[in-house]
Amino acid sequence: MSYESETQDRRRGAASEMAGRAKTVWRGFPAPARWAVLAVAALLLYWLVSSLFFGGNEVNYRTATATRGTLEQTVTALGSLQPKNYVDVGAQVSGQLKEVHVEVGDAVNQGDLLAEIDAKVYETEVAAARARLSDLESQLSGAEAELVLARRQHARNLDLAKIDAVSREALDTTETSVKTITARIGSLKAQIEQQKSTVEGGETNLGFTRIYAPIDGTVTSQVALKGQTLNANQTAPTIMTVSDLATMTVEAQVAEADVGKLNAGMPVYFTTLGAPQERWNSTVRQVLPTPEIVNEVVLYTVLVDIANPEGRLMKDMTAQVFFVLDRSEDTIIVPVGAVNEGRDGKTRITVLTERGPVEREVERGIANRMNAEILSGIQEGDRVVTGVLSGEAPTGGTRGSTRRMGFL
Repeated sequence: MSYESETQDRRRGAASEMAGRAKTVWRGFPAPARWAVLAVAALLLYWLVSSLFFGGNEVNYRTATATRGTLEQTVTALGSLQPKNYVDVGAQVSGQLKEVHVEVGDAVNQGDLLAEIDAKVYETEVAAARARLSDLESQLSGAEAELVLARRQHARNLDLAKIDAVSREALDTTETSVKTITARIGSLKAQIEQQKSTVEGGETNLGFTRIYAPIDGTVTSQVALKGQTLNANQTAPTIMTVSDLATMTVEAQVAEADVGKLNAGMPVYFTTLGAPQERWNSTVRQVLPTPEIVNEVVLYTVLVDIANPEGRLMKDMTAQVFFVLDRSEDTIIVPVGAVNEGRDGKTRITVLTERGPVEREVERGIANRMNAEILSGIQEGDRVVTGVLSGEAPTGGTRGSTRRMGFL
């Protein structure tokens, strides 16, 4: 006999011996104990079969209560706060920034001195222009005196010519002298007017070395510092920005898909990151026609003005903006997950009653991403089904998964 055959015979013998011992043990139990074991085994088998084939049919519903309140249909956007009125205060003349009299955050009034540019060069130019003007005025006075004398001589020669007491040449000479001096006086007067303009221009440039606040407001930025050289020959360098923070403007970026729903004068409110629970209410001032393209997304800027008397709104704050397209007050509201749009065009909601779920046909009003208005078909306080919590389905679903009742 081979080794393999011998091993198989030993295994058969061991199995027969174990079966015999099990029968002996089972027969050794009293009859009531044997029946109890069989009953327990039957219950376990029933539970296993029920769990495998029927446990997925048990349904638990996710519900919400229909409430009464206010519902808004909105378009949302992000924006930033900027002063409605501000001025970039620049230098109109070149030179070294000699003094800066204010700092960022200082409140200023129109006409307050903000900064000074070194004025020595412009003072010298004005002094030279004034001296030239005085010289021309002196020349004019001398020419006018000469003209008086020339006219007297010419008048005397005219009288002498009547009695042939003077030559024709002398008469012509005095006449020419009068005309020449008159022309020179006219030239001097023109030069004087020109020089007066030069003096006024120099005085104006000298005045530009002192920079004053153009509006009432707050210094919101400072670009140039004391001692810095400013070059105004090509572009006017900005020294600081003065902003009127009493009225702020929200610059909201609205997607092209939504901008067509907006118009000037429509209601809007916004919140800030620092105070998300506080609403600031206003209206749309303007929808700018030129878009900005960011990462191939077309965005339009919508301007919203808001009064800021306490100064709580600050420059560059981020705002969450809500443009109100429609609004309903004192109306029935349910989650959008409870609303089912049928293929027949009818709207239905499943209401959980004491007899179980009951489907009702309803009339829907406005809706947003979270809630929908129900005009008729259900009442305040009804428990509406928003989803189904089901056990493990034969198709392999996971216990505790959620199936929505419908989509808006």
